Amino acid sequence: MNSDATYSRPPESHERESAGRYSLLRLLREGLGGQRGWSRAWHKAEPRPRYRVVIVGGGGHGLATAYYLAREFGIRDVAVVERGPIGLGNVGRNTTIIRSNYFRPENIRFYDYSLRLWQSLERELNFNAMVSQRGTLNLFHTESQRDLFTRRANQMRLLGVDAEAVGRDSLRELVPLIDLDNGRYPVLGGFLQRRGGTVRHDAVAWGYARAASALGVDIIEHCEVTGIRRDGARVSGVETTRGAIMADTVCLAVAGHSSQLAAMVDLPLPIETHVLQAFVTESVKPVLDVVLTYGAGHFYVSQSDRGGLVYGGATDGYNSYGQRGTLPMAEEVAAAALTVMPSLARLKVVRQWGGVVDMSMDGSPIISRTPIDGLLLNGGWCYGGFKAIPAGGMTTAHLIATGNPHPLAAHLSLDRFASGRTVDERGLGPFPYAH
Repeated sequence: MNSDATYSRPPESHERESAGRYSLLRLLREGLGGQRGWSRAWHKAEPRPRYRVVIVGGGGHGLATAYYLAREFGIRDVAVVERGPIGLGNVGRNTTIIRSNYFRPENIRFYDYSLRLWQSLERELNFNAMVSQRGTLNLFHTESQRDLFTRRANQMRLLGVDAEAVGRDSLRELVPLIDLDNGRYPVLGGFLQRRGGTVRHDAVAWGYARAASALGVDIIEHCEVTGIRRDGARVSGVETTRGAIMADTVCLAVAGHSSQLAAMVDLPLPIETHVLQAFVTESVKPVLDVVLTYGAGHFYVSQSDRGGLVYGGATDGYNSYGQRGTLPMAEEVAAAALTVMPSLARLKVVRQWGGVVDMSMDGSPIISRTPIDGLLLNGGWCYGGFKAIPAGGMTTAHLIATGNPHPLAAHLSLDRFASGRTVDERGLGPFPYAH
């Protein structure tokens, strides 16, 4: 990899008109002018024969990586190839939660860096991503769980990250619908991170795509990668449904399909792919002002701006690439929902979907070079991919541009599995489905 951060821009023939800056004044002007002055949010690029960097995957991490490569490192000879339209992959199929309430110090630092980037993202991208820092609230149900949560909160505070204990009376004020004394798992208290919250999922992809395109990055949609080219021990480009594209560096940012892409160069990964379901109810008036996580089962819920309750649970527990789920897991998640908030039984579920998540062996992601020269990996995000998009993009861009891992992501290297330096956040061992 070339470490020169002042790499020249693509030839002038590939410059494109920017969509322009969004503002209240422009909105009023366009309204008076019949909305004729708007242009595409990003340029619909045709693939060129060669780029300095090709990023496979036009989801949150791929687009964020391209944006930060262009903005932070001046590397604009970049193509992002996506097999479908922007915003319809995993980045548009999740429950939109952002937080940094982790236990391992290195993970706290990484995810809190991402949370700080989220706080200024809309102003930076000039795009409404609907960042809502409404707070994330984790419930606990036993004294041992209280001790575990207290250790986590204290570790966060030691690193300058916000976390506060919430008693039962305060819980009733925060979540009026909660059943603290349910017969199944009574709630003893909770911990709140006020800077956590939600972000509009597909708007994140659109915002990064628009900003990266304005900086000269080629966003190439409907361009599926069918093979990865090698020149001896080094990657030299990709084969796609729109022809071959040569590159000095290829970065895989394809979430649950990481193993499939890596198999094209005979690279086994410590990853399994599982299905993760999510659900949305019919719209109701505001009833939930925080993101609520149930500690006696894997259940989390928030209320969208449209009024629907968005909730999910654990993976279905078996390997699959199907973007759907099973009835047993849907029933388990519904049971958890009704235990903590029984009144939800009156709501109808109007949408359900499944996303394919790449579960690593230790539950932590991978941002790393691989044994194949010129091939980098951003994957293994398990449940944490969406909340980490800004930090994942920034640290991957740093790795591509400098050849060295970012200090905040140095612990996420691929070789940690061979050397035994795993980052097992929950202490569950080498069982991907359990993380």
